[in-house]
Amino acid sequence: MKKLILFSLLFFSLPLMALPQFLSNLRAKADDALFTTYAAPASRSEYKIDQGYQLLWNDQENNVEFTSKNGINIGIAFNLGKEFQFRLKEFYSEPVITTSYSDLVRFYYYPFKDVRIDIFFDVYSSREAIEDIRITNEGRFPVELELSPYYYYPSNDTVMDIAHQNLGDLYSFPFERKRDGWMIEHTIPLTEKLKGFIMGNIDYDSVQHFLLTPSMPEKNGQDPLKNFKMMLKRQKNNAKTIKVLMFARNVHLQPGDITQFRLINGISEANSRIPDLFRKSGKLLSKDPDKLIREDEKLYSHIQPLVTGNRDYQMFYWSCFSLLQQCMMPPEGKCSYNYYVFSREPKWGWGYGGQVFHESLSMLAYAYMNPLAAMNSQRVFIERQHKDGYINYRTGPYLDETIEYQGKLTTSAPWFNYENLEIYRITKDKKFLEDVYIPGKKFYNYWVSERDSNKNGLCEWGAEAELESVRDARVAVWDKVGWPSNFEGPDLNSMLAKEARSLGEIADILGKKEDTEYWKTEFQKRKDLINKFMWDPLSNFYYNVNRNDQTFRYQHPDDLKIKEITGILPLWAGVCDSMRCQKLIRSITNPDEFWRPYGIPSLSARDDYYNPIGYWNGPVWVQWNYLVFRGLLENGFRKEAEELAAKVLDNMIWHLKNDHVFWEFYSADEHQAGWNKTYIWAGIAARFLIDLEQPGKTN
Repeated sequence: MKKLILFSLLFFSLPLMALPQFLSNLRAKADDALFTTYAAPASRSEYKIDQGYQLLWNDQENNVEFTSKNGINIGIAFNLGKEFQFRLKEFYSEPVITTSYSDLVRFYYYPFKDVRIDIFFDVYSSREAIEDIRITNEGRFPVELELSPYYYYPSNDTVMDIAHQNLGDLYSFPFERKRDGWMIEHTIPLTEKLKGFIMGNIDYDSVQHFLLTPSMPEKNGQDPLKNFKMMLKRQKNNAKTIKVLMFARNVHLQPGDITQFRLINGISEANSRIPDLFRKSGKLLSKDPDKLIREDEKLYSHIQPLVTGNRDYQMFYWSCFSLLQQCMMPPEGKCSYNYYVFSREPKWGWGYGGQVFHESLSMLAYAYMNPLAAMNSQRVFIERQHKDGYINYRTGPYLDETIEYQGKLTTSAPWFNYENLEIYRITKDKKFLEDVYIPGKKFYNYWVSERDSNKNGLCEWGAEAELESVRDARVAVWDKVGWPSNFEGPDLNSMLAKEARSLGEIADILGKKEDTEYWKTEFQKRKDLINKFMWDPLSNFYYNVNRNDQTFRYQHPDDLKIKEITGILPLWAGVCDSMRCQKLIRSITNPDEFWRPYGIPSLSARDDYYNPIGYWNGPVWVQWNYLVFRGLLENGFRKEAEELAAKVLDNMIWHLKNDHVFWEFYSADEHQAGWNKTYIWAGIAARFLIDLEQPGKTN
């Protein structure tokens, strides 16, 4: 109750403070809820060769660095007299971020008293990053400082080439970034043989290149360079050999003096010609940082500001949009429209294939930032739709993943028409509805014709059914009872009921009166069947039923009566009548079952299979919690909706404060998260805040 009261006060009693330029006017410290991973803007992004970075700025044992999972890592060490500074705990003053968008960041810190370092870092393109380094002597005495930019990456190659032109020196080195097993299996065409390069308007006094190997001894005495090497070795995987390029430049600063350097860090194909790199990347030496910031301000200006003055919520809200924007990619390959990937940094196979309806729920938030791009992301599905209405399980620029299983193709959980209607409610673009209505109708008809094997009006998951159901691992019903295709479930049928209802609303907006009545009838028939067969009046919950006889028994009496979050989805779908809603709420708000400290878990905490940090057997999946939240709001349970939002955001904000990333899922019971970070669908959490501030937006 305390969280609920606090949440309500924040939303309705504090003054307006957010502006479209909120992210340009930060004073964020390491314990602020700010997302600090960066990738190129969509307009300058490429699928096959793409480098993003995470800013590490709160680990006391390490330096301030831009890191990547399997790419180039960047940092700066400093030497003042006998002090060699590379650990955050040794700095005089820790970093303060003043500007942060999806592709760039500006911050400052003091490695020594009176020596201020200002950094501007911009991932200009998938190939190039700009780093401005400004050093100011704010003291009363001269400073002799050694500046040591360094770069490290996985390699066992000691080759480094130095090329000279009138733009300065360019240091290049061979670099290999291997595809993971999933990418190889699906023939994802990422460029593996690369050439890394570094150039800038700085003349170095010395250059070192060395290898850090797993066999290096751990005891280093007081030698600062050896300690620095061991820090890098521990920071990366100990099993890897790491190549390091370390430069040195002596800087003399009188009191009040400022000196500034610009470095360009990049990757290109292995056979790239050095003159071409000079010609193309050399132009970035004069690129105006303020102009790049203004470009982001214009893009973010479409986002409606929050009313709340709570700093945590403000940081979190704008960070959600940085995550969403970062995952967007331009038209390429088979995609005639912009599309998204699950994550740019770190890049991992499953998350780099392309779009799935489940992840496309994130467009319900992104449409507030870039309406056209959100609509075009949905058009990606349409241009790949089969004649019979089928849409791929996953759709990307170089992937049509259909996953044939027992003669059938696997599709993905049907949220397509619901997403289209929700996006329209934001964009008000009637042409978009006209474009999506017929494809959406065909997709619905595919489902009811191909996934209702006994023609009783209720559908079951088909083909590779676990993947199709979204819940693809550690599902209590699948693991303890049987394969999903054996059951007719409240998840799928609630989704299809919502699809019919959404199609009816779309038809009504388009003036198709006959269609509107048809979809109303279609919705009502499925609603009645769900309530007749899947509702259990003894436990006041919705369950899967045996496909053959619509009972809760498959092998043993009541073995299908397992309380999962799927049994709450009828609330979101509008399937519950008033009486059932009231009874269902009792289970939802029972702290021993679903009303856990940090949200609604995917499985009741009373179940012996429950694990709050498992997979689909306990964690909080933010996008499903959002659907439940919407169900609560739309059925008149605003108090419970506010409290659920506060629970979910509490854990997400805690992680943004501590590791500055978003996660695939979160623990329901404590401050834990997993498995994959920088995951696009976490961005839908911005809608909790939007919907509570503007309840009229939801219908």
